Amino acid sequence: MKLATWNVNSLSVRLPQLLAWLADNPVDALVLQETKLTDDKFPHAELAQAGYHAQWFGQRTYNGVALLTRTPAVDIVRNIPGFADEQARVIAGTVPHPTAGSIRVIGAYFPNGQAPGSEKFAYKMAWLSALHDWVQAELQQHPQLVLMGDYNIAPTDADVYDPVAWKDQIHCTPEERAHFQRLIDLGLRDAFRLFEQPVKSWSWWDYRNLAFRKNQGLRIDHILVSQALAGQVSACVIDKGPRKNERPSDHAPVIATLG
Repeated sequence: MKLATWNVNSLSVRLPQLLAWLADNPVDALVLQETKLTDDKFPHAELAQAGYHAQWFGQRTYNGVALLTRTPAVDIVRNIPGFADEQARVIAGTVPHPTAGSIRVIGAYFPNGQAPGSEKFAYKMAWLSALHDWVQAELQQHPQLVLMGDYNIAPTDADVYDPVAWKDQIHCTPEERAHFQRLIDLGLRDAFRLFEQPVKSWSWWDYRNLAFRKNQGLRIDHILVSQALAGQVSACVIDKGPRKNERPSDHAPVIATLG
C-alpha cells in the first residue's frame, strides 16, 4: 500500500501533471494541499476517470485540500473539530487496508505563519495546538493513523539547506519545531527518517534564485505514521521528478510504502 502527499500549488494549473503522475505512480491514497479551488470547480470527474475517488474541501484563491483514494474513504472530516477556522486546511478519512483493516488518513495544509511575532504566527501556534489535541483523540479511536501534508515546518537543521541563514526564521523557529516534536511525542514516527536518506533531501524549493537548480530547499512535507504502522513502512521517498516539469509546483510529492 502506498500513501503520498503533494502540495500542488493550484490544482487548476497542475491537473495535467497530477494525472500524469498518478498514471506513473498509482498510489492508494494521496492528499493534496493548496488546491486553490472552490468546491464547485474541483475536477472530480477527471480524477474518477483516472481511477480515484475524491473528497475535497476548498476555498477561492487560497488553501484547499483533497483526499484521493483507490477505494472510497469513509468517516470524512473537514478541518479540526472544535477549532473555528475559515481556512480550508484539513481533510481526513478512513481508508481500507488490503490486509490490516483500515487506516485513518489525515491530510493537512499547515499554516505558513508568515513571521515570528505576527498575527499569522499566533494563528499557526493556536492551529498546531488544536491539531495536536485532535490527533491525540483520533489515535485513541484509530491506532493505525497517518498524518501527512505540507507542514510548513523543517523539524531539524538537517532539513534546511542553510541552517545558519534560516535560524529562527519562519519554518525553523524553536516554537514550530517544538510543536512538531509534540506530534512525535504522541507516538508518531517520521516515515522519511525511518530510513537512511541522501543528504540534502528537500521537498520544497523556492521559485526564485534558481533554488531548485542549486538544490537550496527545505524538507517541510512530511508523512508521520502511528506506532502501529511504523513497522510496516518499507520505504519513504521524495519524488523530485515533478519539480522538473514546466510550470511545476514548488513542492515535490512524498511517498511512503507500507508492506
